[in-house]
Amino acid sequence: MKKAKDLNQLIDLVHEAVYEVDELRACLEHDDDEASTYTPYLDTLDKMLRELHEAMASGKYGGVGQGEDLPYMALFKKHERDIPFRELLRTINATHREGYEA
Repeated sequence: MKKAKDLNQLIDLVHEAVYEVDELRACLEHDDDEASTYTPYLDTLDKMLRELHEAMASGKYGGVGQGEDLPYMALFKKHERDIPFRELLRTINATHREGYEA
């Protein structure tokens, strides 16, 4: 997945990640067996993504290309194998860390 080309695309990617969390949560309502895989990180990741989206949409986002990971990356690294939309989260973080796609 390619990095975002501008802030609007990055906001769209974060919005998509929030949507993926919502979809995963909806699926878990019907499958208690899978819930134990996702509950250790889902609420925290959801909160972090919503805060990031709000910061970007409100103009409070610090910007891209500063070389640091987003706050959710520590959680991501711990649960990476269990996150169905991990490539999307990697792309968002890569854009944040390295800057927009040329």
